[in-house]
Amino acid sequence: MAGDIGEDLGQRVVAAVGAAFDVACTIEDAVVRPSQREGVDYQVNAAMALAKRLRRPSREVAEAIVAHLDLGDMAENVEVAGPGFINITLSTSWLGEHVARLAADPRLGYVPATSPQRVIVDYSSPNMAKEMHVGHLRSTIIGDSLVRLMEFAGHEVIRQNHIGDWGTPFGMLVEHLIDEGLAEREFSISDLNVFYQQARTKFDADEDFAERARARVVALQAADPATLELWNRLLTESKHHIEAVYELLGVRLTPDDYKGESTYQPWLNDVADELTRRGIAEDSDGALCVFIDGFTGRDDQPVPLIVRKRDGGFGYDATDLATIRYRAQDLKGDHLIYVVGAPQALHFAMIFAAARKADWVSPETTTTHVGFGSVLGEDGRMLRTRAGASLKLTDLLDEAVERAGAMVAERTDLPEEERYDIARAVGIGAVKYADLSSDREKDYVFDWDRMLAMDGNTAVYLQYALARIRSILRRADETPSLGAPVTLTERAERDLALRLARFPDAVQTTIAHLQPHRMPTYLFDLATAFSSFYENCPVLKSEGRVRESRLALAAHTAAVLERGLDLLGITAPERL
Repeated sequence: MAGDIGEDLGQRVVAAVGAAFDVACTIEDAVVRPSQREGVDYQVNAAMALAKRLRRPSREVAEAIVAHLDLGDMAENVEVAGPGFINITLSTSWLGEHVARLAADPRLGYVPATSPQRVIVDYSSPNMAKEMHVGHLRSTIIGDSLVRLMEFAGHEVIRQNHIGDWGTPFGMLVEHLIDEGLAEREFSISDLNVFYQQARTKFDADEDFAERARARVVALQAADPATLELWNRLLTESKHHIEAVYELLGVRLTPDDYKGESTYQPWLNDVADELTRRGIAEDSDGALCVFIDGFTGRDDQPVPLIVRKRDGGFGYDATDLATIRYRAQDLKGDHLIYVVGAPQALHFAMIFAAARKADWVSPETTTTHVGFGSVLGEDGRMLRTRAGASLKLTDLLDEAVERAGAMVAERTDLPEEERYDIARAVGIGAVKYADLSSDREKDYVFDWDRMLAMDGNTAVYLQYALARIRSILRRADETPSLGAPVTLTERAERDLALRLARFPDAVQTTIAHLQPHRMPTYLFDLATAFSSFYENCPVLKSEGRVRESRLALAAHTAAVLERGLDLLGITAPERL
């Protein structure tokens, strides 16, 4: 049966613990991990924690677990080491048969969730009327990868793009366009960038303009026809821009996924009234606020969520409260995921706590802030242009394709259109992989040379490895059947098979921790193992069953690499 070896071993350890000690034990308690030790495939660390519960020596506990551990024909060696580590070496013949079963499975052994959830993923969230900049990169591609992983796991995924399309910025911009007689002319997204900067300068320096801009926000809220018409034109141009960026990035966001701040404006008074009626919101110096136990500032004073400001207006706190109420109550999400920068951790912790206090989010519903660090330049500061301005995301992506194009320009044997497609796959893949292969919670340095390198943990290395395998399969005079028998006689064959068998675990671990970098780590390890296999085990020059087995391993590796890259949102060109 296809599936994860680690989970299978964990279930067997759970049964052994129950038989040996008659105590409750979960798969998590079994602590089964791939081993880095020579000659050992998996390590079980259950004995140490269990020894504390049982008040017995950990090595003695480990030996009792091993005595009751039924591994059938899975293992050829099981031993207790050190203070109670259980080392397991899989049977080579069993591993070969297991890998053949995984290859025959269209899902490569990953078993979808038995109880699928409705997962709502909030990501990207650009501000309208401005070009997307590099600061939007991480949310967009991390979110897209999580969407792909959750869908592969069998969950129902609802994408939500919480675009910034409301409030004072639009009052400023609309008023500026009317002031300058620009309302009737056509404008591009680059024009809007300039207009916004001009409006911001006027707003900060001219109190009369600032008052009129605020009044324009009121007119927008009141659905004034002229204001709405101009606002809609601004949004239309902005959406054309972000859709072009999404198409270039290859992410799955569509116009149907847009849920801007404007969506929730009609509900804000109702949110405020409900929170007041239930005694959750209270007056604080003229503002309506929610105070949550445990959330205090540096001076130990309570930190508020400001539902309604002193002037009667609403801000981000109110909008985010209305948003989570909608997602939990109307969309009925089982898991609410917010892919937003790490600096917003406190804000979302408070939003989640307030929503639970209001009983909008049930105890069974999971809420997760998927935070992430910043993209830095080589100087260790936020990545910007040489002039110090925000770096436009389109400029970054265009440069990626251009740099990759220089790498494939010498491939004159390929049509120009195919060379461009390869350059796009390599360039965009390099940018996405450099981000996704980094721990999302940390900052990372944007380095063109490193991310476009042909060696090391890069998208190009994996894309090249996959292209090479495809070339081998094309040159073979036979097509290996999925699930063909696999015989593991050489060390490099066994090492490759073991890594292929760990694909289901790599997927599940990535999903469980919502950490996309775990998948690139696995894929790089797999590609490295294939390189060793290819150098030490001739494929096309071998004969008979050995050749058939090695072709099957190559085909299986190609399938896993292709699937893994797709889960990251990265395209793999057929040739490179």
